[in-house]
Amino acid sequence: MPRAMFDYTKTVLQKVSFDVKLFMRELRKAISRLLPSEVEELRIWLQFYIVDKPELHSTLILLKT
Repeated sequence: MPRAMFDYTKTVLQKVSFDVKLFMRELRKAISRLLPSEVEELRIWLQFYIVDKPELHSTLILLKT
């Protein structure tokens, strides 16, 4: 079940990546719901996902705290 939540989180983040505020809101929700190991995996995935999306680079700060 937790893996399904991680995959769902990635899908949601991809769908809302057009809006930085919405993306940050969904990322905050994901951080609060995922396991610590999944949050680390999400951080790695996010670094690759936002390479060509400079408007989303500031969202990485949420994962550093």
